[in-house]
Amino acid sequence: MSGIFGVVSKGDCSETLFYGVDYHSHLGTEFGGMAILGETFQRHIHNISHSQFKSKFFEDRRAMTGKKGIGVVSDNNEQPIYINSRHGQFCLVTSGLVENIDELVREQMAQGYSFSEVTKGGINVTELIAKLIIQGKDLVDGIERMFDRIHGSCSLLLLHRDGIYAARDRLGYTPLIIGTRDDACAVTSETSAFPNNRFKISKYLQPGEIVLMTEDGLVQKRPGGGCNQICTFLWIYTGFPASDYEGINTEIVRERCGRAMARKDKDIQIDVVSGIPDSGLAHALGYAMESGKPFRRPLVKYTPGYGRSYTPPTQEMRDLIATMKLIPIKEIIEGNRIVVCEDSIVRGTQLKNFTVNKLWECGVREIHVRPACPALMYPCRFCLSTRSIHELASRKAIRAIEGHDLEDVSEYIDETTEKHSRMIEWIRKDLNVTTLRYQTLKDMIAAVGLPADRLCLYCWTGITPQVWARESHEGKKAAVTVKGKVKTGV
Repeated sequence: MSGIFGVVSKGDCSETLFYGVDYHSHLGTEFGGMAILGETFQRHIHNISHSQFKSKFFEDRRAMTGKKGIGVVSDNNEQPIYINSRHGQFCLVTSGLVENIDELVREQMAQGYSFSEVTKGGINVTELIAKLIIQGKDLVDGIERMFDRIHGSCSLLLLHRDGIYAARDRLGYTPLIIGTRDDACAVTSETSAFPNNRFKISKYLQPGEIVLMTEDGLVQKRPGGGCNQICTFLWIYTGFPASDYEGINTEIVRERCGRAMARKDKDIQIDVVSGIPDSGLAHALGYAMESGKPFRRPLVKYTPGYGRSYTPPTQEMRDLIATMKLIPIKEIIEGNRIVVCEDSIVRGTQLKNFTVNKLWECGVREIHVRPACPALMYPCRFCLSTRSIHELASRKAIRAIEGHDLEDVSEYIDETTEKHSRMIEWIRKDLNVTTLRYQTLKDMIAAVGLPADRLCLYCWTGITPQVWARESHEGKKAAVTVKGKVKTGV
């Protein structure tokens, strides 16, 4: 998931933009970019896969001047894109994932459009979004037409002479939040970009809503509404602890997840509660508060040099980061029964090879792993995270149990079935841990505090936001029942 930030200021905006974008560095890992509009458009893009955003852009921002600007930390595409169109010149940054990109590119080329930006040998998605937008009667109409055409999600910021157009994707999957201070107005993916830049939250954009930020304030161009299903994984893992989405703080949700997991663990004896840095720490703090057991750090992240092992695009890079970033403390580990709180188990290889093995090597007595969300069953359709259904730990377990892949995995999703229990036991043995107990879907939803039909739960249930919306409208039950059963569908 990419992070985007924009600001319109009464004075020069370059410093605010620089630090606002930098506060999204926990999201994308591939490219960073900034564009400022002064007398002309000024734009810089750098590869940040092996360096920090700050170091790459520190000198650039000193040379950029203007009252409005946008920026991005991107998970895949080089951004911002610059376009000179019949609607004027503009720069564009996007966050999301377009599933039908190949189909759209073929259609555009058949109509005579060409593409000049290439990312890793493929079409740059942000350029495609820009080409779709310029086909509208005006920029707002173009954004709406783009929403009609794409499958997936796309939130965006568009820097134009008029100001900054901000549009949240129609599913509400990715957040956009408006902040204000005396001399400026800003828009961000992460509200953690606001406090130190002295912005106060003034508005959470609704799904499909389009606004224009100018020096005179905020103008709504299109109202939002309809299907509103924000990514639940923002609270569980992706988001920064200090960020709020839909008015709900991430750190507090993670503490509630940990408390819920502790309440289910009356049958084990433990000495120490720990969390996998960084996102697992708050889950562990909640577990420790509820259980009364001490929170300690048997594994410490070497923060300065290593980012997240979940987001890099290659398995080789993910494994390298996982190997190097966590340093064990034998004095805390040896002889203890340790609960290890984790945000999730995606592939399971890093937890097994680079966390669990380190604990055993340091003489741990027992390892009790507690992921803060249910087993992931489907790769995400709305951002660049899990890439393949076959790499998920749950699917590997099902394949081993059944002897082949299954199309219908509803019995494995249902937390009350024997097949679900067999899947968890297979993963436990594969990880080589004493016990493994996942957070339940019901408890995870309760920890967030929004109704199930306002959350995207696709990666756990296989139900897309569109299906949720349609079945809710038809009066069907597409959510969790009292017994915790779920229905799948796409």
